[in-house]
Amino acid sequence: MLRVDLRELRRGPVETTGQLDPADPALAGLGHAFEGPVEVSGRLQEAGAGEYLWRGSIHATALNECRRCLAEVRQEIDAPVDVLFSTDAEAADDPSVYPIPEGSTHVDVTDAVREELALAVEPLVLCRDDCAGLCPKCGADLNAGPCACAVAAEPV
Repeated sequence: MLRVDLRELRRGPVETTGQLDPADPALAGLGHAFEGPVEVSGRLQEAGAGEYLWRGSIHATALNECRRCLAEVRQEIDAPVDVLFSTDAEAADDPSVYPIPEGSTHVDVTDAVREELALAVEPLVLCRDDCAGLCPKCGADLNAGPCACAVAAEPV
C-alpha cells in the first residue's frame, strides 16, 4: 500500500509497504531495468498542519551495463528515504518537498519512490575495478584475454 488515506493518520502513523513491478508505469523512463520487484516500506506520519513525513526504505536490484565492456551489472539498491509532503503552496518551490493539493484525502508515495530510486541508482558502473574494456579496433572483450588485432609497433 503506497497510497495512504489521511483519515488513517488520526490513529497515529501508518505503515506503508508495497512492491512496484519492474514493468510498472511509475518506473518507465528511468533509464534502468530492474530485476524483480522494487520493494518499498515505510511509515507516514503527520508533521504539522498540512504536512506529512514519510520515512521509508527502497530495496531493488538495478540492471546496468558496465561502462567499459558493456557486460550486465547487477546493482543492489538499499536506499533510506525521508520525504516531506505538504499542502503549503509556498513549500511547492522547495525541491525537497512534494506538494499535495489542499484538501487532499490521501498521500501517494509512488512519485517520491520513483525519484529517490532514480537518485540511488549509480549511473556509471563497472563490472569490476580492473575491467579492461573493449578493444577500440575490433570490439573484443579484453577481459577474456588479448584480441586478435595486431599490436602496432612503436616507432624507433
